[in-house]
Amino acid sequence: WEGYYPEELHIKYVTNGVHFPTWVSRSALELYKEYLDPQIEEKQYVRAIWNKIQEVPDSEIWALRQQLRQNLFVYLRHKMMNNLQNRQESPKLTLERIEKLNENYLTIGFARRFATYKRAHLLFRNLKRLASLVNNPERPIQFLFAGKAHPSDKAGQDIIRRIVEISQMPEFIGRIIFIEDYDMDLAKMLIQGVDVWLNNPTRPLEASGTSGEKAIMNGVVNCSVLDGWWAEGYIQGAGWALKEERTYNNQDLQDELDAETLYHLFENEIASAFYQRNNEGISEKWVSHVKNTISGIAPQFTMRRQLDDYYDRFYTPMLERRKVLFNNECEAIRNLANWKQKILISWESIEVVSVEIPDSTVKPLLLNETFKASIVLNLHELDSKEIGVEIVFGQKEFDVVKTIHFVEEMKASEKHNGCIEYSCSIPVNRSGVYDYSFRIYPRNPLLKYRQDFPVIKWI
Repeated sequence: WEGYYPEELHIKYVTNGVHFPTWVSRSALELYKEYLDPQIEEKQYVRAIWNKIQEVPDSEIWALRQQLRQNLFVYLRHKMMNNLQNRQESPKLTLERIEKLNENYLTIGFARRFATYKRAHLLFRNLKRLASLVNNPERPIQFLFAGKAHPSDKAGQDIIRRIVEISQMPEFIGRIIFIEDYDMDLAKMLIQGVDVWLNNPTRPLEASGTSGEKAIMNGVVNCSVLDGWWAEGYIQGAGWALKEERTYNNQDLQDELDAETLYHLFENEIASAFYQRNNEGISEKWVSHVKNTISGIAPQFTMRRQLDDYYDRFYTPMLERRKVLFNNECEAIRNLANWKQKILISWESIEVVSVEIPDSTVKPLLLNETFKASIVLNLHELDSKEIGVEIVFGQKEFDVVKTIHFVEEMKASEKHNGCIEYSCSIPVNRSGVYDYSFRIYPRNPLLKYRQDFPVIKWI
């Protein structure tokens, strides 16, 4: 919209949510009903209910997560044996892979569409480092991959092929697994049974993402780049995050840095938290991450919350606006159209009579002083209620404000000869060098967003 800045965009958004009853495991749902509320499915929007998870004994949470991981591995062994029979290939590798699977090991899942920006290849930047992680005798890790690439996406298919090749290397057998025939059944088992859900897209290409949202409904913690939904969802102590800002413009260097960051997280924080057990064999630190994930993040990303947002932010206000516009045989619509026509006819006749602003070259303003400015306009056929003036502070390029810092609305008062004075008094509470310009715009209570009628005059 000409005359306005990206920071002033009036278009809002609603973050995706997931259908809680579909993706929550039966075991987790039973625990929620017992400890949180018997009607948790109907009351999933009540955040106070989710906070009760903090009162659940650690042993119950730990047992739930152990059970869901065991369920996953029973499913995987059965699925891998079926694939072996269907493919009619040598059983040696598959049987060795099945034998090395261990439901007691820290298990990290990555399953989604294999678009290249999802960076499924990131984990494999340093195979030597990865091998030392997955084969650590005290804190072993196993990674489960699943997903499909578009039939026309050869790059995505090549990533899958490479992961399969790596999974067949001796040092990665049973530690890196690619599971075939990705579908909703497999997706459910993975987002319920793994310990960590991994997501490392190229910033800022992740629109939202929902697989991690499904995982948190089951107490699976996330490790992800702060992009998409995780940029909103992440809270400290409830999973792990790679920072949102890029360090390098060069994507290869950024990939290298992110891969090293992941290796560090896996080795020094994630595996450490998972394998640090008390006398009862429970990781209190891990359970804390699980509880914080369920109480602090899960209720924000249900489909119920998403629908509530649509109704509260958009549908209900739109319905109310429709009532106003269509009342009395669309009288408001006709009035708004006539007003716009009046503005367009009279806009160029607006005359600047005088401008008064402090001259910082003579006396710079100091902190806690007051910036005072005024502009006198002759509006001719227009009324002061129809015209607004604001002063825009920012940085200028070629005498035009390109980046705004803040905007201050100016107050109108009558002057002699039909002129209108717009003035402002702004306390100086921040230091620095600022450029500023006056922005004149039309206003009408029937105009919901100024950008819908972008008629602007800069002074």
